[in-house]
Amino acid sequence: MVLSPVDIHNKEFTRGFRGYNEDEVNEFLDQIIKDYEITIREKKDLEKEVEKLNEKVSHFINIEDTLNKSIVIAQETAEELKANARKESKLIIKEAEKNADRIINEALGQSRKIAIEMEEIKRQAKVFRTRLKMLIEAQLDMVNNEDWEDFLDTAEEESEILAE
Repeated sequence: MVLSPVDIHNKEFTRGFRGYNEDEVNEFLDQIIKDYEITIREKKDLEKEVEKLNEKVSHFINIEDTLNKSIVIAQETAEELKANARKESKLIIKEAEKNADRIINEALGQSRKIAIEMEEIKRQAKVFRTRLKMLIEAQLDMVNNEDWEDFLDTAEEESEILAE
């Protein structure tokens, strides 16, 4: 049973023959009452402080739990971002490869077209050269023809006749 200061104050001792000095006992009991009241007040103050500290600890535990959850969510989000970035980079690479293949195929098509055009130009140049050669040979034949010389001789004679 816990004693209160009132219990201590109201405590009566039985009196015996030549017992303790009553004034000293009462003084001592008054001192105990004062000290006990101080101790009870201090205990209540400490209990209040413990309660406040427990509330703070509870609050900090809640904050810690919230932070831990936030960290987990942040880590999950980071992992998702990494996974999405990997997927996106793979898609970009595939798209780039498709574009590269398309560009290469277009370039090959153009080079084939240019090669065909080049062959056509070479063929046309050979035809032109052959025709030019034939034309020049025909012109040389005409110039080297004896009819030309006869014409020149006849033209000279006529100019001499006219000059006379």
